[in-house]
Amino acid sequence: MERKERPFDVIGQLAALRRYARSLVRNSDEAEDLVHDALVRAFEKRKSFRSGGNLRTWLLSILHNAHIDRLRRNRSLTRRHDEAAVEAEQSLPAGQEHAVRLQQVRDAFFALPEEQREALHLVAIEDLSYQEAAQALGIPVGTLMSRISRARAQLREFEEKTPRVSHHLRLIGGNGNESS
Repeated sequence: MERKERPFDVIGQLAALRRYARSLVRNSDEAEDLVHDALVRAFEKRKSFRSGGNLRTWLLSILHNAHIDRLRRNRSLTRRHDEAAVEAEQSLPAGQEHAVRLQQVRDAFFALPEEQREALHLVAIEDLSYQEAAQALGIPVGTLMSRISRARAQLREFEEKTPRVSHHLRLIGGNGNESS
């Protein structure tokens, strides 16, 4: 018996799912687990996917809901992991100026409230339209736009307040015998 249905192919969406999961949980291993959980849910619910619908948006929505469920179940565990990750990241010095700046911007992005971070990620990084991102998050488009506006305003404020890394290094506290 030959199947006439198109196979339920999600392979092409894995990169977007991984990026979004990484943005949500900030840990590569947890992100992979989250993607796995979302794919299992998607496979189990594949019959509910509307033929002709946007598979990417549908999968991102499932991933988002799986993330919310995990937060509800593992709030204290997630908090401990985040604190450990912050400690580890702070102890590693950056080797180059652009790496320092990139880390500052990354930290500012991850410091955004979760609702703002997920909205900005879907639109700015995943390149979803406002309508698609709102659908993936299960919120009205106006709410999405408001969250993105507040996130961008916070990042602009961070940009204005954060001093740039100096192009010249200076020695602090030497004995005065250093050569220039």
